[in-house]
Amino acid sequence: MIRNPILPGFNPDPSICRVGSDYFIATSTFEWYPGVQIHHSSDLVNWRMIKRPLDRASQLDMRGNPDSGGIWAPCLSYADGQFWLVYTDVKRLDGNFKDTHNYIVTAPAIDGPWSDPVYVNSSGFDPSLFHDDDGRKWFLNMLWNHVSHGVGGQPKTPSFAGILLQEYDPQAAKLVGPVKNIFAGSAHGLVEGPHLFKRDGWYYLTTAEGGTGYDHAVTMARSRTIDGPYEMHPDVHLMTSKDAADAPLQRAGHGQIVETPDGEVYHTHLTSRPLPGLRRSPLGRETAIQKCVWDDDGWLRLANGRLVPDVEVEAPAHASPPANDPESRHDFEAAQLPIDFQWLRTPFPERIFSLAERPGFLRLIGRESIGSFFEQALVARRQQHFSFRAETELEFLPETFQQAAGLTLYYNRHKFHFLAVTHDIRLGRVLTVMSCLGDWPDGKLTFPLAAPIHLADGPVGLAAAVDGAQLRFSYRSGDAWLQAGPVLDASIVSDEAGRGEHGSFTGAFVGVAAFDTSGGARQADFDYFSYRPA
Repeated sequence: MIRNPILPGFNPDPSICRVGSDYFIATSTFEWYPGVQIHHSSDLVNWRMIKRPLDRASQLDMRGNPDSGGIWAPCLSYADGQFWLVYTDVKRLDGNFKDTHNYIVTAPAIDGPWSDPVYVNSSGFDPSLFHDDDGRKWFLNMLWNHVSHGVGGQPKTPSFAGILLQEYDPQAAKLVGPVKNIFAGSAHGLVEGPHLFKRDGWYYLTTAEGGTGYDHAVTMARSRTIDGPYEMHPDVHLMTSKDAADAPLQRAGHGQIVETPDGEVYHTHLTSRPLPGLRRSPLGRETAIQKCVWDDDGWLRLANGRLVPDVEVEAPAHASPPANDPESRHDFEAAQLPIDFQWLRTPFPERIFSLAERPGFLRLIGRESIGSFFEQALVARRQQHFSFRAETELEFLPETFQQAAGLTLYYNRHKFHFLAVTHDIRLGRVLTVMSCLGDWPDGKLTFPLAAPIHLADGPVGLAAAVDGAQLRFSYRSGDAWLQAGPVLDASIVSDEAGRGEHGSFTGAFVGVAAFDTSGGARQADFDYFSYRPA
């Protein structure tokens, strides 16, 4: 059986592509660098992260991008002997305007080399590229209308103004011919995330609707011609959890069809798993997959006969059993950052960290604050389990309270907890906790420790233990681990906390951070980092 989610932790908007017997899924990375996560599988059961293709300044520079801006909804495809990846770089998302620039990159193999981007358009987000069987290529994206009352206006959600279709000329590297709005969506509203699939002379269009919160859905329509008119699925939606509040997989929507070599049909989708008793999802929007069947009426439906997706799904023949989640420990001996980790926004990582300056250590170079939109030294990995323990050991000698380094459970600039070594004018080197509890847009800090904890000289062990909605920080400056402060609210580091379910779109990370707001670029050395599922 396939066990959902297949990509646990922050992995939304899954675009799936099969090449021979290999499957690839591309997911959104938003402000985290490098851009786009690509996972590989040979059986739809076991997946491995293999590449983040947008990894240099000529492809992507997100300095200044807002929280939950950056890379939205990539679409991965294979045609003409190469991979094609289309994506949006979102520069603004608040208010009436969304500055959404769409690009295409290509590569002869999944691990590259990936080309510099070709600019396509900026009329809306969620682009996809469809390769028709006559060789023509078609570019789709949702149309954003800023001249409206926005979400919740009258008529409903007029900002989501339909799905655009235009031909793409790969030789000229630009859109050509007329642009046409081919699908206005259903009465559910907020139509986005278009993907085309062709079968038996029909063009099948799947879209995401209802917003990426708890009303999310996959909506389906079809047409005999690519530019419509499109008729709606008899059930409107292919899948949704909007009317099943007790379903373990919530917020189901935004995915893509794939066929196995044997003709079995599956559909990826994003999903989330809120904490029991809370509508908060610290693991963010994850990737799941459902088995589907073509019914006699020519429409695709879930194999379970319902609209609500399943946790366990029948796997293709000859699939391997699901692998267990191992403990992950990195001693930073290699020249490259382990693939588990990402950083924020900047294409110049040498400014914020080094693995070469002190071999066997990850050296962070303190730059701007932990809430910066431009250059912050924060290296972290996704939270992929509801309960886990993360641990590191730090060598750091701050000289002013403007210098801090430590361990963080982080969502964005207004949702995080930071266990930090810093300097106190009375006590010298100390340990403190800085938290931001969803205070948007100001990002004001709270300090949960009653008083800073004095630290002796030498390395300091730091740990974070998360169990559902509870976070316990601890430290070690000798042999014993001691708790650092009270139990904290880990659920604040979630999609729905702060601005609410449509306000942020990433997921919880745990990692190491340093800042030096004096401008002195104080360095902090981390000896190892471990992550152990409970």
